[in-house]
Amino acid sequence: MRKLPPLNAVRAFEAAARHVSISKAARELGVTHGAISKQVAALEEWLGTAVFERSTTPLGLTSAGRTLLAAVTPALDRISVAASYLQEHRETRALSVNAPPTIMIRWLIPRLSNFHRRLPGVEVKLTTSAGPPNFDVDQVVIRGAFRRPEEQVAMPFMTETIVPICHPDLLESARLQRPEDLGQQTVLSYRNEPLPWAEWLALAQQPLLRPAHVLQFEQMYLAIQAAAEGLGVVLAPLSMVADDVITGKLCAPFGVELARKRQYFALIAPGWHGDPVIENFTQWLRKEGEDTERSLAQLLQALKRPA
Repeated sequence: MRKLPPLNAVRAFEAAARHVSISKAARELGVTHGAISKQVAALEEWLGTAVFERSTTPLGLTSAGRTLLAAVTPALDRISVAASYLQEHRETRALSVNAPPTIMIRWLIPRLSNFHRRLPGVEVKLTTSAGPPNFDVDQVVIRGAFRRPEEQVAMPFMTETIVPICHPDLLESARLQRPEDLGQQTVLSYRNEPLPWAEWLALAQQPLLRPAHVLQFEQMYLAIQAAAEGLGVVLAPLSMVADDVITGKLCAPFGVELARKRQYFALIAPGWHGDPVIENFTQWLRKEGEDTERSLAQLLQALKRPA
């Protein structure tokens, strides 16, 4: 078993001896002059001998101090070189994640730097699609669903609230006060809608209503952008537009009375369940989802209309 002196004390001694100054050592290590002196005193107590000549100016080394410095400086240099090499050549682990384009663009990517800080050695490879999972390519697939998928390992991480969304100008002009007013409006639709307009209109007791116009888009984020430009009303998850609603760029004209809720799930590729990197990623997803839900709670409360 190695008999080593306190390593923080050794580091403080080496810096002070190399600079021939306790003050300069303190600046290098980002501590106080007193902290360096205390560490040096602890080292001398452990060694049972002095390492500095206290009576000399500038700072002088004793015979024991010179012996120790000759051994310590090359050792610390070798540790520094080895650590730098390992940082530059650290093995990276790739994690393939697939998600629909809108949640990728408006939710996942803005938060991904948090995961990189949590696990810097992981390279996340992102792809987008809304179709069935392709576990030959992806290890984690993010999908929204009203029920937990039974055929895969599925971890729920965020609940979304789907409501009609539009530009505030449509409300200010008094053209959109009740669901039946959609008969004079343009509705914005998109491929793979989680909640079709026909289903929402049935919830609103307007099953026979036909909007004045329908604009079709390939992706949800395109329809959301069209709504932000005042082109019509879109059914969208509040989690995807919360910032725009808070800042007044978008609004929910009918509140959340007729909202539908579904969950986002992280689907894990067969054989990867329990993998530490994937476990870390899914735990991070759950935390980010919980944070998003907390931030939406006040918004949802504000959108509830009085009875």
